[in-house]
Amino acid sequence: MEALFWGCFVGGALFAVISAVLGDLIGSWLDGIFDFMSADFLKPVITASAITSFGGAGILLDRYTGFGTAGVLILAVLIAVSLSAAVYFAYVRPMEDSENSTGFSTSELPGKVGEVTVPIPAQGYGEVMVKLVAGNTIHIASSWDRREIPVGTTVVVVDTTKEGTVQVSELYPHPR
Repeated sequence: MEALFWGCFVGGALFAVISAVLGDLIGSWLDGIFDFMSADFLKPVITASAITSFGGAGILLDRYTGFGTAGVLILAVLIAVSLSAAVYFAYVRPMEDSENSTGFSTSELPGKVGEVTVPIPAQGYGEVMVKLVAGNTIHIASSWDRREIPVGTTVVVVDTTKEGTVQVSELYPHPR
C-alpha cells in the first residue's frame, strides 16, 4: 500500500512541476482538444493537488497511525478531497474571477479625456492618446470644432465616426 501512496505523491508532484514548466507549450500543441471534458474540479492544478495530497496523507497515516488499510485509504481520500476543495476555493476560483480585459468599445470613448500626440489641423487628421482604465490607446483624431489643436493639448472625445476616428475638442480652449 505504501508503494501506491509514494507513487501518487511523486507522480502528482512531478505532474505539477511539469505542467508548470511545460503547461503553455503542451496546451498550445493540444489546442483545446480536451475542452469538451472540462469541468472546474478537473483542472490540472486541482487534479495534481488531489493526487499529491492523497499520496502524502496516505504515507503519513500509514506510518504514524494505527489505522488499518481501509481506514488509511478513507482518511487519505477525505484529506485529498478537502485539500483540493481548499485549493479550488482559495486559489483557482478567485483567479478565474479576476481576469482583466484590455478590450474596449468605441462607444465608450465619448467623454474620455486624452492628449494630442500628433498635431490636429483644422481640416485633417492627427493623433490622440486616450486614457482608459486598462491603459492608454492611440486613435486617429479630427477636430470637432475645426480648429487646430497642438501637441500636448488636453482634449475630450466628443464623438466617434464610422471609420473609427475620434472627433475631439480642447478641454480647456485657449483664446485665439
